[in-house]
Amino acid sequence: MAASHGAVTQAYLRGVRQKAILVSLLSGGILALGIYAVTQGAYQLGVDQVVRALTGSGQRTVDVVVWSIRLPRIVAALMAGCGLAMAGLALQSLLRNPLASPATLGISQGAAFGAALSVVVFQAGAASITTFAFAGAMAATLAILLLGRLKRLTPEALILAGVALSSLFASGTILVQYLATETQLAVVVFWTFGDVARSGWREIGLMSGAVFLAAVFMAARRWDLNALDAGDDAARGLGVTVGRLRWQGMVIAALVAALVTAFHGVIAFVGLIAPHMARRIVGADHRLLIPCAAVLGALLLLGADTLGRVLVGSGAMPVGVITSFLGAPMFLYLLMRGYR
Repeated sequence: MAASHGAVTQAYLRGVRQKAILVSLLSGGILALGIYAVTQGAYQLGVDQVVRALTGSGQRTVDVVVWSIRLPRIVAALMAGCGLAMAGLALQSLLRNPLASPATLGISQGAAFGAALSVVVFQAGAASITTFAFAGAMAATLAILLLGRLKRLTPEALILAGVALSSLFASGTILVQYLATETQLAVVVFWTFGDVARSGWREIGLMSGAVFLAAVFMAARRWDLNALDAGDDAARGLGVTVGRLRWQGMVIAALVAALVTAFHGVIAFVGLIAPHMARRIVGADHRLLIPCAAVLGALLLLGADTLGRVLVGSGAMPVGVITSFLGAPMFLYLLMRGYR
């Protein structure tokens, strides 16, 4: 009997090591894709030129392209993809609903409404658009949290409330666009496309801080998230304070998603599909699921942005368009694989 238990343990540990190696290989893929991405664009660069620019011995023009244009865009894509993926994973795990994401809870639509309101009603500048978008995203989050706390809504009811809020904010955005001038309408529509090229190092620093906070929280509560997968009653029986865990996690996930959306516009599907892909690869154990989802989110968004720059050398194609085109068929494919 002891020998059989030992064999099972060894098989389990071997499976964990294989999955950890796979996550490491995916992380290496980020490095390879990042090197390729920094060479692509309207101004083609060689790897040797990039290396010289990074070491401070390159030409001035190349230094400007690498440090002021390419690297901020690449790092912003990595941080935004990682943040959206972890926010989506947190919401799906906490609400125990595979459709939970920043979009289905109205966070993205709240940000779009705030941005439209700032442009059309308050005629604000670029900096104020970001502030209004963040305020709109957090307003949607607070509405969901208040409904849940005051009415003691179930996780399923929270998703339905999020869908209702999404519809409300989307209708408000359409109304504001209807009242806009042609110039204002163009600004609002362009903002909603989603574009990682809008961030500078300051915005990247703020995003990185929020993503780090989410990573620390989820890593510290990984066993509680595993217990929650078995249901609220089972988690409570194991000593998990389910209510506190759920609301704390939702606030942190919403903060990350709100910052990403405020800085870059609406980026669809990354927060929804990256956690599902991670579960297909490493299973439901959050010890590996958290880093795998983060790595896949970063890969998806950086890959989509790089594809847009390869297709349009000027980098004019917004990343939100690419993620929408790629995300929908990929999600349908995962659904069909799961069904079979």
